[in-house]
Amino acid sequence: MLVPAGAEVVVLGDAEFDGTDVQALITSFGWSYVLRTTPTLCMTVDGYETYVDVLKPARGEWVGVRGARLTRAEYGPVQVMAIWEEAYERGLYLVTTMEDMKEALALYRKRAQIETFFSDQKSRGFEMERSHVSNPQRLSGLLLASCLAYLWVVYLGVCAKGTQWQQRLHRQDRCDLSLFRLGLRLLARCLKDTIPIPDGFLVTSPSPTCSVR
Repeated sequence: MLVPAGAEVVVLGDAEFDGTDVQALITSFGWSYVLRTTPTLCMTVDGYETYVDVLKPARGEWVGVRGARLTRAEYGPVQVMAIWEEAYERGLYLVTTMEDMKEALALYRKRAQIETFFSDQKSRGFEMERSHVSNPQRLSGLLLASCLAYLWVVYLGVCAKGTQWQQRLHRQDRCDLSLFRLGLRLLARCLKDTIPIPDGFLVTSPSPTCSVR
């Protein structure tokens, strides 16, 4: 089992996951979800059929409705939220099974960090998708190993950023790389030039240092 028995699970996803079949499947597992949805989605509230964009918020505002039913099949009940934060050019529409909509929004905001991690695990880093592993036990072991490797590579990124290494691995005026990408470059450089790899595993305070050749 990838998910321990009794664990509280909240699925965060973009509009690719907002289909009612997927929502029903997530609910059948006993999980909650907060999913991005389209403003053109049909919903029924208190017997009145309308569209999600009826919630259209003003800039800096968020609004929501409870007990909505989605599509003409009236799947639900769910909560639907519309948020337009000051820093963005357009609003965001979410559907959730969580009763506390503020908590649901707070959890959804973590999605950006989670997506960065997964892209580092996949196409921008370890390319785990090439493993084609489908067995749950093997996948669980692979995820555990890759998470430990991720922490170590981030540590190497901190080492690189805290010394003269950065200007040898990337442009000198600024660094556009994440700590993960910077760590991968440092590791590749050490292996290529047979330079000792910095000792350590987790980021400490103060930041670690390593010698430059």
